[in-house]
Amino acid sequence: MDWQAECPELWAFLESLQRGENLSGTVAAIEPFGVFVALDDGPQHPIFPGLGLITMPELSWRRFEAASDVVQVGQRVSGEFLQFDTHNAEARLSLRATQPDPFQTFADCTAVGQELRGSVTKMVPFGVFVQVADGIEGLVHLRDLTSAPAEGPEEVVQVDDVVTVIVTEVDREERRLSLSRRTTGRP
Repeated sequence: MDWQAECPELWAFLESLQRGENLSGTVAAIEPFGVFVALDDGPQHPIFPGLGLITMPELSWRRFEAASDVVQVGQRVSGEFLQFDTHNAEARLSLRATQPDPFQTFADCTAVGQELRGSVTKMVPFGVFVQVADGIEGLVHLRDLTSAPAEGPEEVVQVDDVVTVIVTEVDREERRLSLSRRTTGRP
């Protein structure tokens, strides 16, 4: 579809938006790939339920299973304008860009070697994720889970177990926290 020719008002509105601009609207639909937002300003989209789209990674800094864990249809939201998607003629928005990144705040007061306590939230073949602060999870690789040989993490811990861990790396850029249980000597 030639959006510019067939929907000139829509195209002109999208072209007028500036990166970083704050746009408000109402959540119109939740899809597996993201959330459509009916913007307060601007025309209606001729195909999609909203002119704005928030992709799954842009919904929240925190890990979540479904978009409905973060927003609900009919909810008012404000998001930062990221880009004009010319292929779909929509405004790509970020809800998380309007919120402080909890990982950076955590990293400001956390050092390698620091001991933390947290709850096992998820088990994967190569290790476990441990929540050490609100919205902050780190990975304990299987090799760092125990000094004894183990085939899988379920031989050592279970989801919801509270464990003591040591911070082995804080990667601000990748927003990754690496943890170990081997050096704590405690459960």
